[in-house]
Amino acid sequence: MLGSRSVPDLIYDHIRERIVSGELAPGRPVRQDSLAASLGVSKIPVREALARLESDGLLQSNPRRGFEVPPLTAAEAEEIFELRLQVEPAAAAQAAAKADDTDRHAAYSALQALDASIREGGPRASDLNRAFHLALVAPAGRPLTTALIERLHTLAERYVRAHLEGHEQRARREHAELLQAWMLGRADEVEARLSDHIIATMKDLRGQLA
Repeated sequence: MLGSRSVPDLIYDHIRERIVSGELAPGRPVRQDSLAASLGVSKIPVREALARLESDGLLQSNPRRGFEVPPLTAAEAEEIFELRLQVEPAAAAQAAAKADDTDRHAAYSALQALDASIREGGPRASDLNRAFHLALVAPAGRPLTTALIERLHTLAERYVRAHLEGHEQRARREHAELLQAWMLGRADEVEARLSDHIIATMKDLRGQLA
């Protein structure tokens, strides 16, 4: 399991994937002892990973039960996607106007990886969705804005995972159209397409979580 990466990072990624996939179900306690035993590590790095996941909004503390996965709610989804709508389309439009060939190659590669994962039903689609969207905003050169958008995508991951089931083809089409406009530097079109994409996802989630 460890490879060349640090123990805390591997533990964090492992637990986060189990949360995003639904393997660690909302409302059920997340036990440090059992996680440490299953991963073959001490409780200290597990505790650190759980605290980091709580900071990311993927876990919550319960005074009696310890850590647990919060439920998916329409109210939280609405707030996350409304915040994305406020900052992400404008940032992607600015990035499209500034992107160079290296940036365009990175964005294209990110979408190729996402498409392949969606087609194969792979478990990393939500991760790769985040990577694609971040590739569209990074060239703007606004690190605080990029960090905020990354934080919102971390919070959105479970919702993106739920949304992709049944909406895969539309998501792929919208991403392809968005990338084409972005690659051509059409800032206004990028802002409009990304806004529409976020709004459509938000509307779908309202129905799914009602």
